[in-house]
Amino acid sequence: MSQRLIYVMDPMCSWCWGFAPVIDAIAEAYPLLPLRLVAGGLRANHGAPLDEHTRAVLAEHWQAVAEDSGQPVGDPQSLPGTFVYDTEPACRALVVARELDQAKVWPFVRAVQQAFYIDVEDVTHAAVLVALAESVGYPPAEFGELFDQQKTREMTLADVAWVADLGMAGLPILLAEREGQLALLANGCQPADQVLGLLARWVEAGQKAGVVTA
Repeated sequence: MSQRLIYVMDPMCSWCWGFAPVIDAIAEAYPLLPLRLVAGGLRANHGAPLDEHTRAVLAEHWQAVAEDSGQPVGDPQSLPGTFVYDTEPACRALVVARELDQAKVWPFVRAVQQAFYIDVEDVTHAAVLVALAESVGYPPAEFGELFDQQKTREMTLADVAWVADLGMAGLPILLAEREGQLALLANGCQPADQVLGLLARWVEAGQKAGVVTA
């Protein structure tokens, strides 16, 4: 009997950054439970640089996430003046990471999140994303080559379309899948104890059905 977790997120989604410690806790508690990341495409293909008003609103939003989740954040006012809040490149990099090495996907996404939300780097550039991939063990040349391929863009669009078909508003979304049946564990940034409680009951039900999860 097959089972896994499906985590729908965007590396440049601030509430997904707030939810990152919950995913860390799940990975620690259930190291053998597969976790598949799916790119949500929060602001894919936005083309205009942020104006001052939008930057100020973004700063307030980041602070709200920090206060609610306890996650540290930098000041988005430090982003370059040419910064375009387009999450497609980061989402495409997530897909590349998933294709090359499933085990390194979450560490890579964590590196992208930290670079954006703490170091306030512009993670929309391929060179930045490739460097972050290399920092967690991906071969940079192979990562960069796959990042530029049309098939990767198509896979990213397929992820976003799958998420749209779920019919759920907002990210992050955490689903538990067993034999093709989906159970919702979180929609939005939820407290760790709440999510882990739901997951524990789901795992227990699987164990009763003969599924063993460490």
